[in-house]
Amino acid sequence: MATWNSRGLRGSTLEDLINRSNEQYLEKGLALIQKIPTPITPIKIDKEHRHITLAYFDQKSTVDYIGAVQGIPVCFDAKECTSNTFALQNIHEHQVRFMEQFEKQGGISFLIIFYTARNELFYLPYADMRRFWERAKSGGRKSFRYEELNQDFRIHSTGGILVPYLETIQKDLDARD
Repeated sequence: MATWNSRGLRGSTLEDLINRSNEQYLEKGLALIQKIPTPITPIKIDKEHRHITLAYFDQKSTVDYIGAVQGIPVCFDAKECTSNTFALQNIHEHQVRFMEQFEKQGGISFLIIFYTARNELFYLPYADMRRFWERAKSGGRKSFRYEELNQDFRIHSTGGILVPYLETIQKDLDARD
């Protein structure tokens, strides 16, 4: 059973940057994207400081973020990677199913991956993620390499936004036409 304190601060830096970016997008009237909290059940509580010190996850969460960009439904998950190889075990089957259903309803699903050693951000469109996922399911690689990513979906810093992913959403939309 996964517990809250066993996961440490994994992904928190990227999520903090995305949260700030989402605030900026909201202030500019460009998007409304919300962080989806993961429901937990507290096990131990420090009563003196009123802090949860141990908890377990109630249910599997879907994705980290959901919302709308200029009227287009959007959902995505934030992942960090310390090497040039991204292990697909970091994406859970229930997340893939949710993203697939979201896409079928006319939404856009994707991952934002932060390659920490390279200090680079990538937008991984659902179609590419699904291709890697299916390759693994059919006995192929259980990961994908940095070199396999479409360099057009690298997220470049612009306009003072920390994680400016709206431009890559537009590239994703253009590629679907």
